[in-house]
Amino acid sequence: MTTSDPKRRVKIKDASDVIAGIALLGFSAVLVFYLVPNYINEPAILQNPMMSPRWLPTIVGWLILLFSILLIFQGLLVEYSPGEDERRIEKGSSLRFIMMIASLALYIGFFETLGAIVCGILATVVLFVAHPVRTWWVYSMAFLFPIAVTLLFAEVMSVPLPIMPYWL
Repeated sequence: MTTSDPKRRVKIKDASDVIAGIALLGFSAVLVFYLVPNYINEPAILQNPMMSPRWLPTIVGWLILLFSILLIFQGLLVEYSPGEDERRIEKGSSLRFIMMIASLALYIGFFETLGAIVCGILATVVLFVAHPVRTWWVYSMAFLFPIAVTLLFAEVMSVPLPIMPYWL
């Protein structure tokens, strides 16, 4: 004789994924449904919805929401095996942590003075030095990426950024 259990329980296979997914789901719900509509103003004469200051935060919020749901499903469906886990956190050195904080402080502290391009280059170089990047040609990305991102935001998306000091 078989009995059916009316209280079926869902077995969580990876609790850390489920917890991280729930935390991200809560953050994204607050972002999408509260912060963006209440604190980001749209100009009254907006002609293109993609030029709205709400557009990018809304897209990012919905993507975080989607990926947090996928992360919860992964925690419920995929078996966790500690022996083969590639997501293991390896603690880095204290110097690396200090250099990462210094990079952030440098970018925030000198953004207005030096401009977005120079601060982006300096912060990226400090990050590359903090994480042992030994291939020298990769350091060219520390120059190209901040220039491209800053010009994209300033020229294409019309975000008022201090590009460089004494920019003509």
